[in-house]
Formats: sequence, C-alpha cells, structure tokens
Amino acid sequence: MLDLQYFSFEELWSPFFFFFMAGLVILYFYMIGPWRENHVPDEPKATISQRCYFVVAAILYYLAQGGPLELLGHLNFTFHMVNMSLSYLIVPPLALLGIPGFLWRKAFSANIWKRLSWLMHPLLTLLLFNMLFSLYHVPVVHDFVMTHFTVHRIYYMVLLVTSFMMWWQIVCPVPEWSRLSDVKKMGYIFANGVLLTPACALIIFSGEPLYAIYNDPAVWVTAMGYCLTGDPALLLQQISGPDHFTMTNALEDQQAGGIIMKLVQEVMYGAILAYVFYSWFRREHSSEDDPMPSQTEHAGGNA
Repeated sequence: MLDLQYFSFEELWSPFFFFFMAGLVILYFYMIGPWRENHVPDEPKATISQRCYFVVAAILYYLAQGGPLELLGHLNFTFHMVNMSLSYLIVPPLALLGIPGFLWRKAFSANIWKRLSWLMHPLLTLLLFNMLFSLYHVPVVHDFVMTHFTVHRIYYMVLLVTSFMMWWQIVCPVPEWSRLSDVKKMGYIFANGVLLTPACALIIFSGEPLYAIYNDPAVWVTAMGYCLTGDPALLLQQISGPDHFTMTNALEDQQAGGIIMKLVQEVMYGAILAYVFYSWFRREHSSEDDPMPSQTEHAGGNA
C-alpha cells in the first residue's frame, strides 16, 4: 500500500522544514528560560506540561506539513484529512496551552494589536475558520489550491492563523483576555461542531469521487510537483497514478478521509467540552461551598 521507494529521503522528510521547526523549539526554550530570567524574572516558569504540549505540537505539525505524512497526503485523501486534523484541530490548542501567558502578553503588547482587536471577536473567528475550512473542501477550490503552489502556501497559512484565532476563544492562555465564560465556551464548541459537519457530510456521502488530484493522474502529478525534486511526469512512467499507493478505490479513500476528519473533530471537541464543563462545574460548586464574606465577618463579630 505505502510503496514509497520512488521518493528520496529529502522528499520524505523535508530536512529544511525539520530544521525550521527545530529552530522554533529551540527559540521556545530560550524564551521560557534565559529570556524570562533576564527580562521578566517575576513571571512563573513554564510547567513541564506546557513544555510537553509545545514540543508535541511542533512534532505533529512537522509530520503533517513537512514529514512523511505530508507526502502521503498528496498520495491519498485519507492521509490528507489526517494532516488537516493534526494541523488545525490538534496542533493549535496544544501550542496555545504550551506557550506561557507572559509570552503572549509581550508579543501582543504593541498598540497596533489593540486596533486590530475586533478581529478576535468570537463570532468572527468562529465563522472565519469554519468558512475557510469548508470552502477549501469544495472540489473545484480544493483542486485549484492543491495545484497552485503559491495559493496553496497562502491558503494553508491563513487556515493556520484562523484556527489559532478560533481555538484562542476556547483555551485562551491569558485569563484577562478571555472573552467567553465557561458556559459560552461550551456553546462555542458545539457551534464549531455544527458548522464543520456539512463539509464532512459532503465528503462522506458523495456517491462519486470529488477531487481530481486523487483520481486523475494528470492533475495528481501536477500537485506532486511540490513534493518532488525532479520532474514529476517521470513518476507517471513508472506507476499508474495515485491509485498505486492505496488498496481502496478513490471513492472509498475519500469516504475514509471524511470519517477520520469527523471522528477527530468529535473526539477533540468532546474532550475540550468535557474539560470546560468540569472546570465550570468545579468552580460553581466551590463557590457555593465557600461562606460569603459578609456571613463570615458577621459570625466573627458575634463571637
């Protein structure tokens, strides 16, 4: 199924992107270590959990956008949807949880960000990400983006930024910047699940293959030009096309990709929803158990 002998080490592992991501991890540890000690020594240290979240986010993003999974995503639709799930549903919340609040405050302390704060309105971020994600999976749009390198890079970057904006509303790492209460966050998560469903349904319940790059060898080889160092047309002289790399037909591959996307979405949103509900429930009940300040003072006065 995964006959990858046709691809070089560079094409499989994208060394330059690996070093870029490794550089980001090194920068992260510098910022939470020596930089914090020299510039904001009173700020709390990043926890082990935060460090693990960020490193895992970096590894997953590298695999999805530069490692073997990125190449596999050009070979069949199932892996493409695995990459989309990792890049926009799993990596952003992990990265947000991994970067300490003092770094966010420093990064967005300039006045220009205050003028752009309207872009972070929860309703706008909700609609932006889901609209762009759904639009991307309209067949004509998807095939165009995947076969035009510059558009592909820009669209993926915009998707990444809007996914961070959307997840910020749910796992905001700076408490004083949070715009949603726990109850509203639960509604926000539910709305995300609803808005993403039509795109998944289109993919899963279509009666025919929708995407030319996974069933038309001529279109597929154009998209492969971004993954190969040589002439991608030479690859078609050795194999029949994308069907060479899968044991299923194009329709089954498409349906499997849609199911994976929906499952990852449900698991991620379900886990975050459970966490937010638990946090809200615990906070509500702890406040009920604590005596009111006036009652405590009154009791102390009578004593």
